[in-house]
Amino acid sequence: MARWLMKSEPETFSWDDLVRDGRTEWDGVRNYAARQHLNAMQPGDEAFFYHSGKGPAVVGIMRVTGTAVPDGEEGGWVKVPVAPVKPIGPVTLKEVKAEPRLAKMELIRQSRLSVSPVRDEEWALILDMAGPA
Repeated sequence: MARWLMKSEPETFSWDDLVRDGRTEWDGVRNYAARQHLNAMQPGDEAFFYHSGKGPAVVGIMRVTGTAVPDGEEGGWVKVPVAPVKPIGPVTLKEVKAEPRLAKMELIRQSRLSVSPVRDEEWALILDMAGPA
């Protein structure tokens, strides 16, 4: 199982929206590196839901429920179905940046990337920082 971090501006689509809807197609990604990550996702993979923009923070865990399918008519772009698992944290961007063991996390190294992989040790550390479930 792979793990990911997927960003959304809460004004556009928030964790609460995902919980209300029960699932969504993670679409609208128009970055080549992020597209590669979406294409690599498999059912059962997990992803942190990250609120970007105002108050950036990891706020929940999602599960990938299917493989990538075409997104839009432009060709080449993909979307992936996801469903909520549980809320966590929040673990703020400030807290992530303050933790030296997360210095190599893609969230820090490639801060503009909307979909990125998360290493197992980063996943575990974020969960520890989030506190009890």
